[in-house]
Amino acid sequence: MGSPLLLVGRLLFGGYFIFNAYNHFAHLSILSGYAQSKGIPGAKLAVAGSGVLLALGGLSIIFNILPLAGLAAPALFLLPVTLIMQPFWKIQDPMARIGEMVNFTKNMALLGAVAIFQASLIG
Repeated sequence: MGSPLLLVGRLLFGGYFIFNAYNHFAHLSILSGYAQSKGIPGAKLAVAGSGVLLALGGLSIIFNILPLAGLAAPALFLLPVTLIMQPFWKIQDPMARIGEMVNFTKNMALLGAVAIFQASLIG
């Protein structure tokens, strides 16, 4: 089972992805419009598909089921989304640039956490 601290970490980390998966489906139209504005083809399908990745990853992290595969799911979401949806370096408006930079750096930190979890499983 592991230490209580590891369990809390898995609940918080996996819960973050579950919460965001829920938002992908609860706000599918809004997020699809945003993705479409960023030039994502098949935006509605992309948002729904990424919601599935987030849900699978979050559940895998929380319940420690197929953890290596489960951790790949949020990584498959985070990497393209971070590079395509948060290109802060292309934005001229200072306020919009800061918002995108915050999301970019948050996603990079989440990718780092995924890598740490994976490394701890591999040994």
